[in-house]
Amino acid sequence: MAVVKSTLSDEARKTVGDALQGALVDMVDLSLLAKQVHWNIVGPRFRSIHLQLDEIVATAREYSDTVAERAAALGITPDGRAETVAKTSGIDTVKDGWIKDDDAVQILVEALGAVVSRMRERVRATDEPDPVTQDILISLTADLEKASWMFQAENVEV
Repeated sequence: MAVVKSTLSDEARKTVGDALQGALVDMVDLSLLAKQVHWNIVGPRFRSIHLQLDEIVATAREYSDTVAERAAALGITPDGRAETVAKTSGIDTVKDGWIKDDDAVQILVEALGAVVSRMRERVRATDEPDPVTQDILISLTADLEKASWMFQAENVEV
């Protein structure tokens, strides 16, 4: 049942829908991973990293809503259900229990790196079929790259 009509061709809608769905899953899973680390981080840098993790969660939640609503506006039903996220996410799972601050930083560096890589693929894929979606994905990627830089800077020894 098509409730919302899109001006995109079926082929463009498929490409854009796949990109938006992938971004949605990544944002939902990134927010969950960051919260899990946030609740379990320990160590001398607890406070500063704890606050950085809240920023990641806020960004991921904001963009999950943005990409899901973009999909809906194009007549594509977004799927952020736990089952879908668990089956399709490309982010590694985080162990249970306490997480040392150095390990927390490394977990986020790896997760953000994986997501940014996929986001860049989505930016390229949506160039022709839908520059509006591409613009959203570009903004999202820029914010994730900034967060990645900040976490990477946490691991540098000078």
